[in-house]
Amino acid sequence: MTNQEIEKRAERAKELFHQGFNCSQSVFAACADLYGIHDEALALRLSASFGGGIGRMRQTCGAACGMFMLAGLENGSATPHDAKGKMQNYSLVQDLAAQFKVEHGSLICSELLGIAPKPQNPMPEARTDAYYQKRPCAEMVASAVRIFLTNKS
Repeated sequence: MTNQEIEKRAERAKELFHQGFNCSQSVFAACADLYGIHDEALALRLSASFGGGIGRMRQTCGAACGMFMLAGLENGSATPHDAKGKMQNYSLVQDLAAQFKVEHGSLICSELLGIAPKPQNPMPEARTDAYYQKRPCAEMVASAVRIFLTNKS
């Protein structure tokens, strides 16, 4: 995949985020077609629960979760007891996670957003201009797409 193609998908992830989709949805839907998921609504539903650090609990970053879901499509095993396949997938996930952490300093949503970990209200914040100005998420979804596409097999 060329740098231009990677950047086009990174920009698509940012567009999805700015349309109001969460970080995980933005990353996953920007690349799901590479794995035969051409129904964007399906891709968005599959990845919906991982936004806000998994269900807005501010745990693992949704952009990273989107990458990890793509890693499952890339080389996840669909055979029980496939130790080699699991190891290959876990290795890819660990490599992606390490690179994301190097680029952003953490995999934890609350740390990336600079907010105290605490019980979170499930109600998402309103997507206003102020919201987008204070959140680094648009750049993180683009970064997650770049990391994934430059590291996939």
